[in-house]
Amino acid sequence: MSFLKQLSLGLEKNEAEVDNFLQSAPKKYKVYTIPKRTSGHRVIAQPSKELKVYQRKYLEIQQLPIHKSAMAYREGTSIKENATAHENSPYLLKMDLENFFNSISNKLFWRVWESTLPLPSEIDKQTLENLLFWCPSKTTGGVLVLSIGAPSSPLVSNFFMYQFDCAISNVCLKKEIVYTRYADDLTFSTKHKDILFGLPLLVKEKLAELFGNAIRINRKKTKFSSKAHNRHVTGITINNDGKISLGRERKRYIKHLVHQVQLSKLDQAGRQHLRGLIAFAKHIEPMFVQSLKRKYSAELITQIVEKSND
Repeated sequence: MSFLKQLSLGLEKNEAEVDNFLQSAPKKYKVYTIPKRTSGHRVIAQPSKELKVYQRKYLEIQQLPIHKSAMAYREGTSIKENATAHENSPYLLKMDLENFFNSISNKLFWRVWESTLPLPSEIDKQTLENLLFWCPSKTTGGVLVLSIGAPSSPLVSNFFMYQFDCAISNVCLKKEIVYTRYADDLTFSTKHKDILFGLPLLVKEKLAELFGNAIRINRKKTKFSSKAHNRHVTGITINNDGKISLGRERKRYIKHLVHQVQLSKLDQAGRQHLRGLIAFAKHIEPMFVQSLKRKYSAELITQIVEKSND
């Protein structure tokens, strides 16, 4: 069965309608920029509402190999599991892939696909390209890339990195190193001192071997740390007891916002933000939420979490 037919059945639409919509799908994106945490801006290409429906349906019907070290966009995994994998290792290395999603072009995608799976028909290739890739150029027929903002991009990137994840995991297993990848964040940890220092070169060589010069390491974000320093994995702190934590700064910030609620100084948007932070805290460090209830009263915290209209 062609992929177009599978998609049409899943969407309960006829093939001609789906095909017609997908012809111009690479241009159905709203583009805007957001500031990066350090410097510069990140380009976000947000698919149209209808295209997102198509892409989410793709996630339901796809069958692509994904390595267990890939922690983003897999059922049962999250940034919590990604951090927990490293909590018992005192030595840590973090690396970051530069401009990751936008570096994955349709041509490179099919080159990687061909090294892992039989290539689909030309019609199926065209359908998948139109469905999954964004055209950043103003002219039709330009280079297609994965976008930051499409719900399908993390899963597609996980498949794209499958061979890389296999190769790096095998090396790390032999050296007693824990390896995980959360989208463009690579994390390595071990109990053996000095063993991580050779990894950046190894990673660089493997990326070049598999992807040429397309996928590169952001050298500014390569960081070694140990128990002597704060260890952070995908925004979660690992304390010296080997436990994951929100970190002191985030806890202090949450307490500040709760106090603002006590003083009736936090507006609706602020309360929504605080609700999200408390939900995150409950997922990462539930005992902290209990301490909030003891300090500020269970009634107040429950009111913040449950009340939708102030």
